[in-house]
Amino acid sequence: MAERYEPKGRLGRAIHTLEETAIALLLGVMTLLTFLAVVLRYVFNSQLIWSLEVILILFAWLVIFGVSYGFKVTAHLGVDALTNVLPSRGKRICALLAGAVTIAYAVFLMKGAWDYWAPFAALERTSGRWLPTGFEQTRDQAWFVTDQVPPMRWLFGWLEPLINQGEEYEKLPRVIPYVILPFGCGLILFRVVQAVIEVARGLRSGLIVSHEAEDAVEEVAAQHRAEAEANAPQAGRA
Repeated sequence: MAERYEPKGRLGRAIHTLEETAIALLLGVMTLLTFLAVVLRYVFNSQLIWSLEVILILFAWLVIFGVSYGFKVTAHLGVDALTNVLPSRGKRICALLAGAVTIAYAVFLMKGAWDYWAPFAALERTSGRWLPTGFEQTRDQAWFVTDQVPPMRWLFGWLEPLINQGEEYEKLPRVIPYVILPFGCGLILFRVVQAVIEVARGLRSGLIVSHEAEDAVEEVAAQHRAEAEANAPQAGRA
């Protein structure tokens, strides 16, 4: 059976609720903006110039944020035809090896995400080709902005004296939408490490969901059997 994630403790439940709320909010805003853009274009012959770019940004946030959530709740799909023929010890060893490879990939992903985002935040990239070995002098790109999104100075005006030498942004600075890269990749790394620790401790069987279709069918069949057994005495009395 696939393992269903259940948050533990007050803090765990609060974080889980926050993550699910963030995902639902991102999806909801994307849907609303898409609906408004369609209505404005085909009903009022107008448009929100910045809506498409915002939708693309929110979609990227949803995907990157959702990857870490998927690792936490064991929602990622995988092929387990080979590992299923192994004994329990072999399954755990394979899961730990897969976890080690995934952690290495997440580390590379985190380095690449930071190195891409850092110049937009007036920060320095890391040195080293594969792993960070320090920081290197980096060309400041904090003045880069999005194509159409308004600057929203009421919310992000504090960035102008901090990283843009006090100059006003004409559009939303790229440091804002791109911040999901280091944040999301860092969260992915954390969730993968967390999952591997749970595998090592025997709290979960692997990083992927297993046989979700069979599980769904079995759950429905079990529900029908329970309903039939509950109705059987009533049918006998009738």
